[in-house]
Amino acid sequence: MSEAANRTLLRNANIVLPTEIRQGSVLIEKGIILEVDAGSTVQADEVIDCTGLHLMPGVIDDQVHFREPGLTHKEDLESASRACAAGGVTGFLEMPNTKPPAITMEGIQAKEEIAAKKSCVNYGFYIGATPENAPELAKATNVPGIKIFIGSSTGNLLVDEQAALERIFAETTLPICAHCEDETTVRQNAERLAGTTDIADHSRIRDERAAMIATKRATDLAKRHKHRFHVLHVSTAAELEFLAEPSPYLTSEICLHHIFFNVEDYPRLGSRIQMNPSIKTKADNEGLWKALLDGTIQVIATDHAPHTLEEKSLPYPQSPSGLPAVENSLALMLNRAVTGECTLPQIASWMSDAPARIWGIIGKGRIENGYDADLVLVDLEKQKTIYDEEQHTKSRWSPWHGETLTGWPVCTLVGGKEVWSSERGFDDQFRGSKLRFDHQRGGFWATPDGIGTAD
Repeated sequence: MSEAANRTLLRNANIVLPTEIRQGSVLIEKGIILEVDAGSTVQADEVIDCTGLHLMPGVIDDQVHFREPGLTHKEDLESASRACAAGGVTGFLEMPNTKPPAITMEGIQAKEEIAAKKSCVNYGFYIGATPENAPELAKATNVPGIKIFIGSSTGNLLVDEQAALERIFAETTLPICAHCEDETTVRQNAERLAGTTDIADHSRIRDERAAMIATKRATDLAKRHKHRFHVLHVSTAAELEFLAEPSPYLTSEICLHHIFFNVEDYPRLGSRIQMNPSIKTKADNEGLWKALLDGTIQVIATDHAPHTLEEKSLPYPQSPSGLPAVENSLALMLNRAVTGECTLPQIASWMSDAPARIWGIIGKGRIENGYDADLVLVDLEKQKTIYDEEQHTKSRWSPWHGETLTGWPVCTLVGGKEVWSSERGFDDQFRGSKLRFDHQRGGFWATPDGIGTAD
């Protein structure tokens, strides 16, 4: 795509809208969607023939760990953002557990400066909670929200004392998200299974009870303090009892590994699927998928958290938890649409529209006049096998290695500019932009149709 094009026409696409798929042409001007129902003969500087392809809003992954600063041997913002672009992900929200952790606005700004130089897609960074930094959290601005590690962290990012949690929920206004595993339960289970080298014990240590206790605790805080709260990576069907009743304060998400893998996969995949929260049972896979379909859960994210294969190959429990996923997430879901398990508008809601609305991201998440032209063209007939050596993530592996999927992104546009295509590769010069947030637009999800009313 020409760098100089001010008006671009995407002609004859199957356009994925919030409630339907409509064949037509989309006109982009200066990075903005000017007209969704543009005629195919509209004048433009550049015309892209989209015949046979589907045009979707770019994916917004609201839970990633891109490891920069401090852990860049695993991943950095350049390699991770290229993986995003190749997977149809046009924006990401990154977690604060880098080295040093992002627990002040100065820390956030330092990461934004790195991203401005390295990231080929759009970006935002959560500010991390500690037991003592509620005043800093209270004055934070133009970030997606606050991240609390109620379990599964170390140092000052672990916040599991009730008084500190009450203070954060009471004294701050930004939306909060949390990793919900009860630290006391995890430690008790670890002591009971001390000395184990069985990777399957990871799911016994980080069991259903640990998830249930922490999720109940966090959702109770949100309701009592009337504070918007997003439950990250729900891993058990049992947690759904705390999310089933619509609330203006609660939203939630699942990650792909918690619907694609279960404890029966440990013999085959070992530490490749070692995650926190842990992989659970096949019944949990099925329950979480049903919760997506009925709207109990609103978002799909990845929790992309790469380690090197050398690190992952250490004997359990020395092996670290975390896996890479951003460049295959959309394809995994497209494959499910091809097999009839869900629809493209549902995928666009779960992976684009819902995260944009929950976090108040301005101008993102759907194909609509006036929205930013962050878009992905997908080919539902393209079949490709995932291989470790072809991954763009610096870690160069995937837990889905060897799996063949039908339905793949073939071109990703950020602000109307082609940043990656399967034919032409990457635009090495393009850089994404800092996402903008309007948190007055959130807290909307308790609506019958599950689409929301943030506008």
